[in-house]
Amino acid sequence: MEKEDRRSRHLQLIDALRPEAKAAPLSRRVVRTDVALAVVLTVIALFVAVRYPGDGPVNIDPKANVGAGAPAPPPPPVPGQAPVEDEPSPVPWTLVVLSTLPLAARRRYPLTQFVAVLGAALAIGGSASWMTVLACVIGAYSAVVYSRYRIAAIAVLVIAAALSGIAFRNADPVLPGWSSPGFVLLVAGMLASLVRFLQLRLAFSRDRVTQLQEAQEKATRRAVEEERARIAAELHDVVTHNVSVMVIQAGAARKVMDMMPEQSKEALLAVEAGGRAAMAELRHVMGLLAATDHERPDGLEPQPGLAQLEALVARVRAAGTPVSVEVSLPPDPLPPGVDLAAYRVVQEALTNTIKHARGAQASVAIGYTDDGLEIEVTDTGGAKESPPVESNGRGHMGLRERLAVYQGELTAGPAKAGGYRVTARIPRSTI
Repeated sequence: MEKEDRRSRHLQLIDALRPEAKAAPLSRRVVRTDVALAVVLTVIALFVAVRYPGDGPVNIDPKANVGAGAPAPPPPPVPGQAPVEDEPSPVPWTLVVLSTLPLAARRRYPLTQFVAVLGAALAIGGSASWMTVLACVIGAYSAVVYSRYRIAAIAVLVIAAALSGIAFRNADPVLPGWSSPGFVLLVAGMLASLVRFLQLRLAFSRDRVTQLQEAQEKATRRAVEEERARIAAELHDVVTHNVSVMVIQAGAARKVMDMMPEQSKEALLAVEAGGRAAMAELRHVMGLLAATDHERPDGLEPQPGLAQLEALVARVRAAGTPVSVEVSLPPDPLPPGVDLAAYRVVQEALTNTIKHARGAQASVAIGYTDDGLEIEVTDTGGAKESPPVESNGRGHMGLRERLAVYQGELTAGPAKAGGYRVTARIPRSTI
């Protein structure tokens, strides 16, 4: 679990440094908001530049410039002469506008707007106001948060902080030293990087949740399909055998009703018994499929197995098909799933004998050897004049799916001596 978490964090870091795909188009509301912000900041910056010219975020220290080759300070005033006040330097209107208005494109072209704002702010120099610094902070934040090229954005931010430090190296901050423009830009970049990382982590979590939901939906659909196949197999096994016996018994009763009423009565009793058996198994199957493990209704009998083989053979014999049985099982009970699969193999084979080989004799042989459980059901073939009965092949397909769960195999086809032969084998390793 810890390895997966470290791997997930490593992948997130790689994704954070990798250029993103082209972002989705911005909405009109976002564009209008950015334009409004840029216009408001530009108006305020122009107002500050006109009302308070030369009142920037720093005071240039003249003494610091003397040793650097800068012009010497003016001489003291002559006695009796009024001192001459220095007029403020003219306001750079174009630079003031360039220091704030590019923020209108802070989401569409984040790096470009930050470079433009920073260049204008550095050109203004000592006449820059705190509005100019604020515009640089907003531009730096936007460059880190919205740029597709994260490494380039961080590099530009570091360069901007260095250039700010060089431009104002002889400045005496109005506020404490930590408020210098370079430091403010670095702090803004760090906060923007944190916000960007949280956004990426949230996006990664959303993608992960989406993937898990899709996987869960696929698993649910697959489970539904498997459950449908299971229901179809169970209903086929239950209905086909009992209904086939009932149809044959009803046809026999119809033929001998007038001539041999006692035999017709016995046939009708067999039809009734087959119908009751079919209803009981249907209730059992549907009850198991509809209820959860802890909500199974009381009174449900367990799934049929080889213990009910005698009752199955009795119904087949009552339908007019002689059946011989030979069973040799291990001393320990078979697993429920294997027991049910073996029962269904015999049931399907005898049902096919009733449907497709009327008048044939059938034999059932079940043995347990060192190799595993082996089942063989054969018949002698029906009368040639018997009409063919259509089959959709679902029975054998369902049996193969049952046996495949236990690595078993099913073979069905005509026997060499005539008739039909069905064999099934389940390896001992899966029993």
